[in-house]
Amino acid sequence: MSRRVTVRVPATTANLGSGFDCVGMAFDWYDEITLDVLDQPGLEVEVSGEGAHQVPRDERHLVVQSVRSGLAAFGAEVPGMRLACHNTIPHSRGMGSSASAIVGGLALAWGVAHPGEPIDRSALTRLATAAEGHPDNAGAAVWGGAILAWAREGTVSLVQLELPRGFRAVAFVPTIESKTHEARAVLPDTVTRADAVNQAIAAAALPLALTRRPDLLFDATADLLHQRYRAPMMPSSYDLMLRLRDAGVPAAISGAGPTVIAVGLDEQLAGVGSVDTGAFAVRHLKPAGGVELG
Repeated sequence: MSRRVTVRVPATTANLGSGFDCVGMAFDWYDEITLDVLDQPGLEVEVSGEGAHQVPRDERHLVVQSVRSGLAAFGAEVPGMRLACHNTIPHSRGMGSSASAIVGGLALAWGVAHPGEPIDRSALTRLATAAEGHPDNAGAAVWGGAILAWAREGTVSLVQLELPRGFRAVAFVPTIESKTHEARAVLPDTVTRADAVNQAIAAAALPLALTRRPDLLFDATADLLHQRYRAPMMPSSYDLMLRLRDAGVPAAISGAGPTVIAVGLDEQLAGVGSVDTGAFAVRHLKPAGGVELG
């Protein structure tokens, strides 16, 4: 049994506009977590970086919960453990911090139970989706790149999408936070047939736009199911997204928000510089691989 395991987990975005609950992408923006197996019972949790003054230092910590569930799933036990979490992914901003914590904890458990063995990414995807509830975020954190994923009757299906060379993203991160359950609560139970048809067209085009036809990205990232209903919760984010789209930039609310994400090739992101981003922190990103064991 390994005495120390380290993982690096990427930030993710979900939806990309029309790909609601089924399209995700991982970026070169990481949390790093180290697990030391202790010889005596006990739990120690150290947190630095994002959320250091907000998250619990006990069994309620999301990484701790994920390690525990992973150890049980992989048939391993530890006397005690020390976790050191260095977070750079902002919390409650729509960049997959919860998915990263869950996937990171499960990967740590895999490293303890199967030292030296490659990660069983299918197993991690299934377990992370069961815990997180969204295969788009969980799948992207596990596999990296861009993915199309869905879950049905306990089975998670996932297709990796090969992004074109030069594909990148720009994240616009506000200081305000948004809780996923609150952002879901404002969504309507029904939509008009016209909205459903237009959403289906955009969603059908999105995987093609992300792989072979980036010229379709602007239309494919349009959304009628969730973003406008969440606008009152994040008016500045929604306004920035609209102004970016007015400048011809394929932009969307990242996950449940309030971060705004713009994606594409250089020529598609050229309009970013013409838009006043105000108090939003701007971060330039590239697609990245999935969770890694150190």
